[in-house]
Amino acid sequence: MIWVETIVNGVLLGGLYALIGLGLGFAFGVMRVVNVAQGDFIVSAAFIGLYLYPWTPLHPILVIIPVALIAFGIGMVAQRLLINRVLGHDQIPQILLTFGLAIVLRNGMVEWFGANSQSINVGDMRFWGFNFLGLRLGVLPVVILAISIVLFAGLRYWLNTSRMGRVIRATADDFQVVQLLGVNYRRVYAVAMGLALALSAVAGVLLAMRGSFTPYAGADRLLIAFEVVVIGGLGSFWGMFIGGIVLGVTQLVALKIDPSSGLMYGHIVFFIILILSPQGLSSAFRTGFFRK
Repeated sequence: MIWVETIVNGVLLGGLYALIGLGLGFAFGVMRVVNVAQGDFIVSAAFIGLYLYPWTPLHPILVIIPVALIAFGIGMVAQRLLINRVLGHDQIPQILLTFGLAIVLRNGMVEWFGANSQSINVGDMRFWGFNFLGLRLGVLPVVILAISIVLFAGLRYWLNTSRMGRVIRATADDFQVVQLLGVNYRRVYAVAMGLALALSAVAGVLLAMRGSFTPYAGADRLLIAFEVVVIGGLGSFWGMFIGGIVLGVTQLVALKIDPSSGLMYGHIVFFIILILSPQGLSSAFRTGFFRK
């Protein structure tokens, strides 16, 4: 039962990891933008949540709503004023721009908030637990997994059924064609980046509620996001969710086996999947790679 509990807790952690990767995967899937500042945006959202949560009514976990709205606005402004200027076939200017944004964000957070470790206080909820089929599970990790599933399913449903969602999908397929229909693709890109950063902001706040963070934690968040996207496969929503689960389970199982270097095994799994199936697990299962 100890191993079963470890795997279940890995699934709960994987839901959070999947949400960390969703914003990065969504931005790349729509605009082909490699946002190197993704991790630092996540940490910035955590600091915004840390500042706002004392004024959040009902329960501190609801701070994700104003933080997501603020991040949406920041994403739209950043896309329209900065990133749209470097869009094109060459991704080097995009990478350099977002790398510069990452440096500015990191140093700004150190200047304003200091380098000490912080966390968002959700009260006793962090320590609440319940028994389920002989397993001891935490309330907060289960809530985080539920939020992750809702956001994945909600975004997928919105893209498939709403007018703006269909416009975003069409723009992602061919932005030149949608211009012939009178669509301002740069405005669509601004909405898409706003959504990407809003999703990342939710992940950042939830991560800050579950653990601690510092202004220098952006690199670790960026690495998790890249690994989730690559393991799951670009263009597959639920593939990225599976990628987060795989990474979370691998890390917790490896930490149980080897506490001194367990986190390394998540990177090893990422490396193996990258070699065997560069398009991710979703592509591997579609092509039958694992059945050969």
